[in-house]
Amino acid sequence: MKDAAELILRSRRVVTPEGERPADVAVADGVITAVRPYDSAVPDGARLTDLGADVLLPGLVDTHVHINDPGRTEWEGFATATAAAAAGGITTLVDMPLNSIPPTTTTAHLTVKQDTARGRVHTDVGFWGGAVPGNLKDLQPLHDAGVFGFKCFLLPSGVDEFPQLSPDGLADALTELTRFDGLLIVHAEDPGLIDGAPRRGGPRYADFLASRPRAAEDTAIAGLIALAERLGARVHVLHLSSSGALPLIAAAKRSGVRVTVETCPHFLTLTAEEVPDGATEFKCCPPIREAANQDLLWQALADGTIDCVVSDHSPSTVDLKNRDTGDFATAWGGISSLQLGLPAVWTEARRRGHTVADVARWMSTGPARLAGLTAKGAVAEGHDADFAVLAPEETFTVDPAHLHHRNPITAYAGKTLHGVVRSTWLRGEPVARDGRVTGEPAGRLIERPAGGS
Repeated sequence: MKDAAELILRSRRVVTPEGERPADVAVADGVITAVRPYDSAVPDGARLTDLGADVLLPGLVDTHVHINDPGRTEWEGFATATAAAAAGGITTLVDMPLNSIPPTTTTAHLTVKQDTARGRVHTDVGFWGGAVPGNLKDLQPLHDAGVFGFKCFLLPSGVDEFPQLSPDGLADALTELTRFDGLLIVHAEDPGLIDGAPRRGGPRYADFLASRPRAAEDTAIAGLIALAERLGARVHVLHLSSSGALPLIAAAKRSGVRVTVETCPHFLTLTAEEVPDGATEFKCCPPIREAANQDLLWQALADGTIDCVVSDHSPSTVDLKNRDTGDFATAWGGISSLQLGLPAVWTEARRRGHTVADVARWMSTGPARLAGLTAKGAVAEGHDADFAVLAPEETFTVDPAHLHHRNPITAYAGKTLHGVVRSTWLRGEPVARDGRVTGEPAGRLIERPAGGS
């Protein structure tokens, strides 16, 4: 009911769609019923939580998370991933369709995923479907079952049960998706350019970086944009690391091509120059690139060419990272950062003169828009009462042993970051405080809204 209130969250710094301001946020039945002037009279029967100068943000939405459950739960699982997410200010995440066994490529496999997750999640959780060779007939049923869109690879994914699409397969999948306006999200690296790049094993990060050239991303994205323009399809570029593709993406957006793009905290906060040889915890594909490249990614965030920032949390067991040998060529590629994305991005954003409201736009509002989650991503009347409470000027040093990630390995180990997540609220109830979940899993399994994404 409009203006009803069971809970008032008061802060001198509330991030709303109109900007940051002092406010009282009224909540009833898990929904924001009003954003009131600061220090308003508390309605009879409502409880007041005064956050002081801590910033009240919309709960983060992370649309790129590899949970790997079932099948590779020793890498990560729904319980551990969502605990880490909640501790890091994330209230909604969307699980990627691969690295679990089975992959989410049929409705039967989706049911397995949902049954595995049900009752074990501390945040709301939705699911992407997969587009792989031979499952064209499964795309419409998966869409109807509520997946948020479909992921594909243009080169080997790293796991045999999720093969890549050929150029013809990509065109076929996009053609099928245009029938019901489905969204294709794409790992865009050109396989020919990757195959032709220098390939040397061993611990030198420079050798690994040379094996994943920027041209591979740029060429694949150019081809994807051209195909989307020809078919009128909706496409999303995953984990952009190459600044070379930015002019093409910006031009495509101006001309009306339906393309969106994300980047990740590690591309915005870590640089190739700082990666020690043998430090395979920094390996991901596409790779962390040079500082000059990073500067251009930040410019593209500021001007809207990049739509959102999401984690691409892609964990593995410690042994698969080859920490004993430091061999980048054969180590698993993925950065574990689910609990750390907000402080990592805020640390660099504040250094570059951006605001907490900017970070909320990139890490909450933007991903919610990508997924069509109209009730998420904003502190506004009628939205879910999902919040992250941040002490923006407090610092902490990352200790992997204190993270909820199943495996204690992260590229952020030992880094001092600004921004301590005080608490995380899901539908008006606290689900994490001071880095720890507060009770039994309270998250829900969610589906693509009717008419959304």
